[in-house]
Amino acid sequence: LSDLGLCKGFDTGTGNGLMDAWITHQQQLPFDEKGRWAATGSIETDLLALLLAHPFHSMPPPKSTGKEEFTLTWLQDQLEKLPAIPAQNVQRTLLEYAALSISAAVVQHCREVEELYVCGGGVNNELLWQRLEQLISVPLFSTQILGVAPQWVEAMAFAWLAKRCLDGLPGNVPSVTGAQQEVVLGAIYPAGRGTQ
Repeated sequence: LSDLGLCKGFDTGTGNGLMDAWITHQQQLPFDEKGRWAATGSIETDLLALLLAHPFHSMPPPKSTGKEEFTLTWLQDQLEKLPAIPAQNVQRTLLEYAALSISAAVVQHCREVEELYVCGGGVNNELLWQRLEQLISVPLFSTQILGVAPQWVEAMAFAWLAKRCLDGLPGNVPSVTGAQQEVVLGAIYPAGRGTQ
């Protein structure tokens, strides 16, 4: 992967993950369409401060995280430290948390970028997009204008990783993952003969 040169990358935090978990928990919906529910709430500054205090945000890149770190249980633990908060205010605060953690990462670690391409569910969250435009001084675009549907990016990345594994080639970039060296990721286990 030496041809990737100065490639760098890292996770900024939860993204839409906690918003999706909260609306599923509260309304049995998979996501907050266009950020409409969040738009009915107000930012709870005490909750926001607790969320931003998560140690992940002060770690330098490269770093990676996921839903196993930023869980609904973790959110509920933070909520238990505060007086009762209306559910829509929690959602609005989670949106602000996502926007601030993303924008802070761009400002701190990606000052040289001239444009940003957004993928995943955040592309369709109009309020999140609006907040990112307010917080980040470079133009934002959907990956759609590159010919890549925003919901396909992660699947494409895993297809690329599978192809690298099949070819016996490294699938990680140490400047992104923090690994000490490039390695082949995954393993291939052919089905045994005569199995059903």
